[in-house]
Amino acid sequence: MATHHGTSGTLILIICCPAMWLSKQLAVPRISRETLVASDWSSLAVQAQEYHHRQEKVPDELWVRMIEERMQLEDCLCNGWILDGLPETRELARTFQAMGIIPKHIVVLYAPDVVLIERNLGKRVDAVTGEVYHTTFDWPTDETVLRNLKKPDGLSEAETSRRLLEYHRNYYGILQSFGEQMKLINADQPCPDVFLQVLSHVQVPPRIAAPFSPRILLCGPPGSGKSLQAALLAQKYGIINVCCGQILKEAVADDTKLGELIKPYFDNGWPVADNIVVKLLSERLNTLDAHIHGWVLHGFPRDEDQAKLMAHWDIHPNRVFFLSLSADTILERLSYRTVDPITGERYHTLYKPAPTEEVNDRLLVHPKNTEDAVKLKVDAYFRLAGDLENFFEDAVVINADQDPQTIFEYIESYIVNPLSKTQKDL
Repeated sequence: MATHHGTSGTLILIICCPAMWLSKQLAVPRISRETLVASDWSSLAVQAQEYHHRQEKVPDELWVRMIEERMQLEDCLCNGWILDGLPETRELARTFQAMGIIPKHIVVLYAPDVVLIERNLGKRVDAVTGEVYHTTFDWPTDETVLRNLKKPDGLSEAETSRRLLEYHRNYYGILQSFGEQMKLINADQPCPDVFLQVLSHVQVPPRIAAPFSPRILLCGPPGSGKSLQAALLAQKYGIINVCCGQILKEAVADDTKLGELIKPYFDNGWPVADNIVVKLLSERLNTLDAHIHGWVLHGFPRDEDQAKLMAHWDIHPNRVFFLSLSADTILERLSYRTVDPITGERYHTLYKPAPTEEVNDRLLVHPKNTEDAVKLKVDAYFRLAGDLENFFEDAVVINADQDPQTIFEYIESYIVNPLSKTQKDL
């Protein structure tokens, strides 16, 4: 069984495992041969059904296309996936890897063949819900469920033995593909115990063996200079500058799958759903350039829940800075901003006034920089800032009411030097 999900964004691959239970527990879609063929919305599923009707083997190429199609749906994009019973061969495993289907957890259940044969012979399936039961170990008491039970095809001892032989023949090829990623769990024990072991394993973030690279998070109220400091860091150290708002706009402009989900939020002026934002951030921060050069993120998270969601998706900054600024200073910085509609040049009534009276007369204030709009944003930030700072216990708080170069030097000193156990406000 394989999953891709929210212990970091969940991608889990499970081979012989209680995938249905895990899917319900984690609220992550389960993808198996059965669920793919049963899809009533897919033309590819119709092709697979035709192979079944002719009692022919469905080609691996068709399975791959069906899986790829399924993983592009919103539930998989936002929540991850559990891949149940696939891949069954080394060739298919390699094809998955070439397509970028890389599970974060791989669980393989094992048991003696005699136990597996005995379990398979007693297997029964609820035709309505798809729940699996057993004549000896897990027989339902509900009369309605009993009436819905049916014996799946291919459960004879000879057929089960044939499938086990094929599994053993292919297992080592799969092992070569995934290697140390695979977690082996003894399935010769009660199902609830097996399930708890699997659940415990997939809820632990996978180990990352990558060398140190700066993963910087800049937090602070609007107008505190996060974008400027991120640009300075990117320019000097080659760190990837990740502005949350910018990558949302790029996803929409590039017409990506996630961009299609984001566009309705933009069109209606709504904040984009947190799980979509984190999914997009996870994709960007896990690219090769971000791993090699490191990254500096700003614009997200804005509250504790968003920070927890980032951690859930294995987004773990190793340097966190809060740029601190008073409400009055924020108001002064933002509400006095103006723009020349002809040249696009930006001005500030106090710090960068218009060069001539003619230019000054045509300056406009952006609606987001009106005094009332700024006050709303500031109030929202300070209402949530305390819990966010408490979440990042090792964060460094820097007074942002200073020269930008001074602020940059403070940030720089904490990036190039090891973190001390006790951080102090600067």
